[in-house]
Amino acid sequence: MTSPARPSPRILPAQPLRAAILMVGIVALLWLIELADRTVFVALDPPQGLDDDGIVPRSLEGLGGILWAPMLHGGFEHLASNTVPLLVFGFLVLAGGLGQFIAVTAVIWIVSGVGTWLIGSPGSTIGASGIIFGWFAFLLVRGFFARSAAQIVVAVVLFLIYGGLLLGVFPSNPGISWQAHLCGAIGGVLAARMTVAADRRRTGPSDTPAVP
Repeated sequence: MTSPARPSPRILPAQPLRAAILMVGIVALLWLIELADRTVFVALDPPQGLDDDGIVPRSLEGLGGILWAPMLHGGFEHLASNTVPLLVFGFLVLAGGLGQFIAVTAVIWIVSGVGTWLIGSPGSTIGASGIIFGWFAFLLVRGFFARSAAQIVVAVVLFLIYGGLLLGVFPSNPGISWQAHLCGAIGGVLAARMTVAADRRRTGPSDTPAVP
């Protein structure tokens, strides 16, 4: 007998409306945090507010920033530049389900944060860019790990639209943490490898030969 074929990996969430609402809610929360920072926290701790509470490389007090740096931004313009990629990439990552989304994001969050703490430039690093680069890298490589033609097509389309983002993993603007981008992308590749391996363990081999 033959084992059942492994289900084809999804390229869109099973419940797209719920996925879209979730991503809008996450991004709205980031805007509320930034609004509170620009109004309340800047008044309490001028002139930076929460901006100094990000990842401070190789500093014990900067370790805590690993947990909340992706939720802080250096102004509304900074957050606005991250909003569309967060919505698009996050929605597509939700194709694997909420559990996988949380796991992928957690891996990227930790790898990006710890990596930035280890190799980042002096100062406080904040922003969701590490998550964005991690999600982007995850979406680019998961299809190759999963050997999914549909996911590879999605990766090609995303690369054609957003491929310029990858330049952000190289040193350029001194005010932009290329280290967070690079470490986030590494986290995305690791997350893709881990999730594909987990899917294969869960579903079992799909090419078991027939037994007479």
